[in-house]
Amino acid sequence: MKHTISRGIVLALALSMAASGEPPNIVLILADDLGWNDVGFNGDEFYETPHLDRMAQEGMIFANAYTSGPNCAPTRASLISGMYPPRHMVYTPGGRSKIDPRQMKLQVPLQQRFWERAGITDSIPDAFEIRQALDPSVVSIAEVLKQGGYATARFGKWHAGPDTQGFDVSSSDGKPGTEQNHYDDPNVTFDLTDVGVDFIKENRHGPFFLYLSHWDVHGPLVARRHLVAKYEEKLAAWTRNENPYNPTYAAMVEAVDTSVGRILETLDEFDLAEKTLVIFSSDNGGTRVSINQPLRGVKGSLYEGGVRVPTCMRWPDVIAAGTKSRTPITSVDFLPTFAELAGVSLPAGQPVDGESFAPLLKGRPALENRAIFWHYPLYLTGRATPASAIRRGDWKLIEYFEDGRLELYNTATDISEARNLADAMPAKASELHRELVAWRDATDAVEPREPNPYYSETKELVP
Repeated sequence: MKHTISRGIVLALALSMAASGEPPNIVLILADDLGWNDVGFNGDEFYETPHLDRMAQEGMIFANAYTSGPNCAPTRASLISGMYPPRHMVYTPGGRSKIDPRQMKLQVPLQQRFWERAGITDSIPDAFEIRQALDPSVVSIAEVLKQGGYATARFGKWHAGPDTQGFDVSSSDGKPGTEQNHYDDPNVTFDLTDVGVDFIKENRHGPFFLYLSHWDVHGPLVARRHLVAKYEEKLAAWTRNENPYNPTYAAMVEAVDTSVGRILETLDEFDLAEKTLVIFSSDNGGTRVSINQPLRGVKGSLYEGGVRVPTCMRWPDVIAAGTKSRTPITSVDFLPTFAELAGVSLPAGQPVDGESFAPLLKGRPALENRAIFWHYPLYLTGRATPASAIRRGDWKLIEYFEDGRLELYNTATDISEARNLADAMPAKASELHRELVAWRDATDAVEPREPNPYYSETKELVP
């Protein structure tokens, strides 16, 4: 599944950039657990996202942007490597399912603490191999860009392992040598933005790649008190709909939006806007605190609510303002896209599962005749059982490993995935299923098939 770079397209894009003709700076801003519908540019009216809305108005909305996994770790590993999860084998933080083993119909890797809580004294079965981190030998998106002389930095959430994968600067909070979780820090989004702004200033003569990976809006829900109070007052007077908005979550959304505004302001201040592609997205769909409607499902699910994410991109004079692309893109597409824009080679000897969406930025057709895939062989409490999925065109098929059930949806006419058409359209379901199975074979995807002898329908979930 390797792809070669079209040097003609690279040249055309370069000529249409800033007067310098140099490859663009790239800023990728990633929120954590932000739902597809939790931004103004996708229709929400309660959350205040003026900077994201401005970015969307000045650039392009990607209405069908997906992550390669229904949770953070596989998405981030795929974004960094350009490979689907079956290749890098990273499926979840900690590497194993987090669920009472008595609730699993199939044997899958399980975290020790859940085994112990269930009171089972037997050894955990060795179900199949998965990994907790990217192998250091993986050629990363940073290493690809460094071929073109890019300065590279990652600030914020990582969840791809102990290796920095070639980034010049890599830190969970912007401080040298630090790597820890910051889920409970109401100031972390603002602090990360400070170091991101500093990186832009220091490398403004470019090219540079900034991966600003926010901890917000992941739980636990914490935010600056004055912002929470603002949304508590707003919610008390809210009459437009009955959605159960959470003021603290809303304050976290605003913190991320403020970060985007500061990054855009810095680029404008140093006359870098026309030289810089800015991308905003999320690592997976929203949680239950998110307003996911009309999408079905939440984080952890292979339904749209778990894998479709809010995404927009701005690059003045290249991306036409106020435009929208409905072409599906996914996490593995970022590495080949950035390589094409930088005019550098893809990794030799390493699969690249994605395709470049660079032509879409110019309003040109691309990625029209390809399928995208998901594979999640684990359990996630209350949200996911082992499954695979494929989307080709408007059609999406999900296969569940526990019982072999197939679900078929038309994402164009049924965005809520309310009508399973597998029985009504068996030929289409079989066609997509064959392609999904062939993809799993080609990527050596691990498949849970062995029954779990400890499964019991009568046991309630261990909290």
